[in-house]
Amino acid sequence: MDISEKVAELLSWDKRAFAHLAVVLEDQTPQCTPVWFHYDGVHVIVNSALGRVKDKAIRRSPYVALAISDPDNPYHYVQIRGEVVDISEEGADDMIDHLSEKYRGTPYDHAENETRVTYKIFPSSIQSKI
Repeated sequence: MDISEKVAELLSWDKRAFAHLAVVLEDQTPQCTPVWFHYDGVHVIVNSALGRVKDKAIRRSPYVALAISDPDNPYHYVQIRGEVVDISEEGADDMIDHLSEKYRGTPYDHAENETRVTYKIFPSSIQSKI
């Protein structure tokens, strides 16, 4: 999907914007959680831990939405709707370390007995007000 230069800038490594990930819970109510993300030019990639609420919700229904506000001007934002097309534990520890470097400048403090999971979201719709 083609995106504008301004949207690409908001999704870039340097911007450090948070995404608010919306999923649908088992009782059909929505849940929205701020998450770190990476954009690889095709997918929006987020990471969580196996068994958490968003992990269970995504496995039940892969359709999600993200709202990403520009930290320099919160009136500028991107809305992304899409489908989680890949769920993987492989490389998930490396991805959370990568995200932690982006957002905190340090490696992630891995919890004992926590299994990290990476979710690749393929955008079906991108709308922006930038």
